[in-house]
Amino acid sequence: MEIEIGFTDEFTNTQYAPLVALSVHYQQNQILAPLQQVQIGMKTREFDPICKLKQVLLSILAGCETLTAFNTQLEGELGLAAVWGWERFADQSTLSRTLDVLTLMNIAQLRTATTMIWQRHSQIRQHDWRGFLWLDFDLSGLPCSPQAEKSQKGYFSGKKTLLDAS
Repeated sequence: MEIEIGFTDEFTNTQYAPLVALSVHYQQNQILAPLQQVQIGMKTREFDPICKLKQVLLSILAGCETLTAFNTQLEGELGLAAVWGWERFADQSTLSRTLDVLTLMNIAQLRTATTMIWQRHSQIRQHDWRGFLWLDFDLSGLPCSPQAEKSQKGYFSGKKTLLDAS
């Protein structure tokens, strides 16, 4: 599938162009193929259970904080749905029902599939472990700049760190 990104007067525009490109990448490289191992026992009407799991993933990638936001954020995104070969997206209640019917065995299968996905594509697996992996933790409790992105005051129990007046 060849994707062209640009401005048009068509009704198929999507605000999720980066998600369209990521979706094409996922499909061309069969990144989500391990999900086929999840055997969910439920009827298939318009969407099979694996398509519904992919739509749940898309809701997460699109920034939906809950599945209830799925209808308002992705319902009209027919261009994004078309990239996956769907005429439209499923209703959020259908996605919720799919998650509700997952058995413990399905959850174990899903865990195995997602582990396979991240292990194949994680940059951590490519790290040279003969050297150090540097992690930066700031536990000082010192105030950060009000201009810092998403900065907020945290809670630190015990002794307070005083600012140096000099």
